[in-house]
Amino acid sequence: MSINRRSLFAVAAASAAALAIPFAARAEGTLDEVKKRGVLRVGVTQAPPWYSKDPKTGQWASGLGIEMGKAMAQKLGVKFEPVEVSWGNAIAALQGDKIDIMFMLDATAERKQAANFPESPLLWYSLAVLARDDLNAKTWEDLNKQGVRIAVPQASTMDRWATQHTSKADIQRFPGNAEAIAAFQSGRVDAVLLFHPPLLAARQRLGKGKIVVPLPAESQPSSAALRKGDTAFTEWVDKQFADYYKSGQTQKWYEQAIADFGLDPKSAPPVMKEMIK
Repeated sequence: MSINRRSLFAVAAASAAALAIPFAARAEGTLDEVKKRGVLRVGVTQAPPWYSKDPKTGQWASGLGIEMGKAMAQKLGVKFEPVEVSWGNAIAALQGDKIDIMFMLDATAERKQAANFPESPLLWYSLAVLARDDLNAKTWEDLNKQGVRIAVPQASTMDRWATQHTSKADIQRFPGNAEAIAAFQSGRVDAVLLFHPPLLAARQRLGKGKIVVPLPAESQPSSAALRKGDTAFTEWVDKQFADYYKSGQTQKWYEQAIADFGLDPKSAPPVMKEMIK
């Protein structure tokens, strides 16, 4: 049977339209789904000052991500529901419709293939290490040496940075921040590479080591991951990020999270780029 060019175009157009319908419906679905469900599901993982679970109650009691999630839920008129995930499986949790948003995930090229990210940054931060007191860690080259054992959370920004800039070192990968810090505490590694804020809380809890921001300093924006193609929800979250940042609310939540650990917020680098020196 022969098919002319016009028929081929008709078939192709019909196929494209069929594919576009579910995509469009999903692209504007999360806001309606959240309101209908009455719950905003936020991915969380034990990583102060972003997320912190109270060991006595098992409740996710504090952290910048907790407060931001609660504020967004209140704005939508729904309840806030924390859903425990890991940095490594957060995107899969989005794809599997287990969560609606995960704060503090950087918008890498790889992640952008699987998730949406708002254009406005959530905040800015710098990479740092919690290192042995006798370890020279002033520069990345100081750490890029054989025999230097560095702990990082697997499949994280820190993992990629260490692989690119300290490839000569012994890079040891762990499921999350807590496990990487525990490796430093037990002496299995010489340093743990994370962004500066979580290291402040870790240093206070452990009572040992020094926090160093290796030079040249690496400061970058963090963001939040949303389901791929979800245009309406992405635009809504983008507006919330911009409003929180410009009003200084993001910095206030961060400082409160630092203070919750008994730390002086002035000892921590700011999360607003305009304040980073």
